[in-house]
Amino acid sequence: MNSTPPPPGRDEIITWLTGLGERPPGAERIDSMELAWLVHQVEQRYGVELSDDQLERMTTVDDAVAVLAEVLTSHV
Repeated sequence: MNSTPPPPGRDEIITWLTGLGERPPGAERIDSMELAWLVHQVEQRYGVELSDDQLERMTTVDDAVAVLAEVLTSHV
């Protein structure tokens, strides 16, 4: 039985990012501080480490959704 939560969706990622501080409505780009925070959240929740290539691909919220879905579904 797998107890790993499903990959985070767009709304969940935005919620995580607002944990770091207020984001402008509709903000799509992820800055370096937000990326570090997001990686921390993923490592805490899922116990996976992201490669440099994966981190470089996460420049927007949609990119983060796609990369995390790819990583977390292949990790199971």
